[in-house]
Amino acid sequence: MSQPTIESILQENRTFAPSAEFSEKATVKSFDEYKALYDRAAADPVVFWEELAKKELHWFSPWTEGLDWSNPPFAKWFVNGKINLSYNCLDRHLDSNGDKPAIIWEGEPGDSITITYRELHQQVCQFANVLKKMGVVKGDRVGIYMPMIPESAVAMLACARIGAVHGVVFGGFSADALRDRLVDAEAKVVITADGGWRKDVVVPLKPAVDAAIAKGQTKVETVIVTKRTAQDVTMESGRDHWWHELMATVDSDCPAAELDSEDNLFVLYTSGSTGKPKGVVHTTGGYNLYSHITCKWIFDLQEKDVFWCTADVGWITGHSYVLYGPLSNGATTVMYEGAPRPSNPGAFWDVIQKHKVSIFYTAPTAIRAFIKMGDEHPNARDLTSLRLLGTVGEPINPEAWMWYHKVIGAERCPIVDTWWQTETGGIMITPLPGAIATKPGSATLPFPGILADVVDMDGNSVPAGEGGYLAIRHPWPGMMRTVYGDDNRFRKTYWEHIAPVDGKYIYFAGDGARRDEDGYFWVMGRVDDVINVAGHRLGTMEIESALVSHPAVAEAAVVGKPDDLKGEEIVAFVTLEGTHTASDELMKELKKHVVKEIGAIARPGEIRFADALPKTRSGKIMRRLLRALAAGQEISGDTSTLEDISVLEKLRG
Repeated sequence: MSQPTIESILQENRTFAPSAEFSEKATVKSFDEYKALYDRAAADPVVFWEELAKKELHWFSPWTEGLDWSNPPFAKWFVNGKINLSYNCLDRHLDSNGDKPAIIWEGEPGDSITITYRELHQQVCQFANVLKKMGVVKGDRVGIYMPMIPESAVAMLACARIGAVHGVVFGGFSADALRDRLVDAEAKVVITADGGWRKDVVVPLKPAVDAAIAKGQTKVETVIVTKRTAQDVTMESGRDHWWHELMATVDSDCPAAELDSEDNLFVLYTSGSTGKPKGVVHTTGGYNLYSHITCKWIFDLQEKDVFWCTADVGWITGHSYVLYGPLSNGATTVMYEGAPRPSNPGAFWDVIQKHKVSIFYTAPTAIRAFIKMGDEHPNARDLTSLRLLGTVGEPINPEAWMWYHKVIGAERCPIVDTWWQTETGGIMITPLPGAIATKPGSATLPFPGILADVVDMDGNSVPAGEGGYLAIRHPWPGMMRTVYGDDNRFRKTYWEHIAPVDGKYIYFAGDGARRDEDGYFWVMGRVDDVINVAGHRLGTMEIESALVSHPAVAEAAVVGKPDDLKGEEIVAFVTLEGTHTASDELMKELKKHVVKEIGAIARPGEIRFADALPKTRSGKIMRRLLRALAAGQEISGDTSTLEDISVLEKLRG
């Protein structure tokens, strides 16, 4: 019997079409053009992806089979094809664009470097030779634990060049979290820095590496350290080496290895509900194509664009849209070391003004923080270079979308609201900005070649307007191949929640969604964040959007608390705009506001005011922790991604 689907309660009817001027210059210029692309891809996805692979990438030798899906859910794309991601990001641009800026880097203290494609190619080749000198061979795992500095990009591209598998660990993680990832990946080399800048303080990195290795069980033989913050660090003789000293011992001649399309490219860890993080495995050819073409079409890349994705390279967004997607397209990408902070709340707007950024891609969490900081900061900067905006990481509430549209985009920049995951490798549901009208809060339509659907637990499509489970019905090149060292976890986590239809496996993303009468997707948040109130299954995102639409609320997170009568009661954790203070009167007002916006079924039973919400270091609210707090339970599972543990203590009261 089919389980009940998720009820959709949010109503949003505003629509924004791209301007005729934007569409005229765009890569995909109209909805009809998008529809033709989508229909052609849906009719034969494998042929569609093969045609793009031939057209968009350099292959050393062709594949013998587009897709091998003979052993689902384990896919192989472009079987036996030979390719190199580093070559596609660097070598093939040297003749035509060697002197074009590849990376514009801005340090938090204000230091800045521009690196051309030719210069980046030279550095990558040198560091690839350093890795070889340290005994790294194809298939070896290399841990990268660095700040957002150019050397992190060089290290990733150098690994890709020789076929080493990189595992980037965000530079804010603890020694324990780093050790867990190094042990699981069996890394033999770690690349790090003495430290990095974050919100006006130095984050020590080398000491965390030392502590991680000292805890035992790693296979690390070599640590390579680059100088960034110049504080004293301990260097263990024979194991630890300075980056600059090693680079001086090698030349810059390192041909790109001809790798198999299915050779592992990287392992990137994402949190699990259990205590053990999941090592998401991505391979070379399919990931190269998918990050390349999504970056090209979704951000409508033009020759003179300056593209800035604000993510750290420690996250998948940084892999696909700071580094590999832009560079594979020969674009100029911005890397920023720092973050908006009390000493400079306008830091992001300074970067846009200084470097004339034309495409800006950031998270809804950051956007809500910008709103809280005040319009005066962006208003004091020249943001006229911007032509396209994007959001990533979680569903964006409509009011934050409207602020982004008006204050940052000056009502002239299309917004691409993108849905995807570490596991998908690249963006899956998104507007193509010259072709698809947008609706605040909706990721709109699937990317061509992505057969997305909203289904019940039996895999049947649910009617328009009805909530269900966001699923993908056909393999795509950028998909993860497995969980590192744990095929069974991969199968159970992503492929066994929804029943196969006619023997065909369906990928379940873990998110709830609905489609409206125009076929637009509205992502309703994680299914494990669904609240069951008196038999009604409600998505948390919609209630949060209603709360944030109140002028007093800066941010909200909604969870369910066990209730003997209703099954679950809605508990809202709310942070306030700076001029507002918590009170019983405001609590009552917010409850009434939710009823007015959505209906009585969504009225929070409890509202807790907080100075801050528990977030991952990439900015996502950790609702699983809030659920435990609301229920009075002990915190369990993986908390290594939590940015500030003290937030939990304050919420406990």
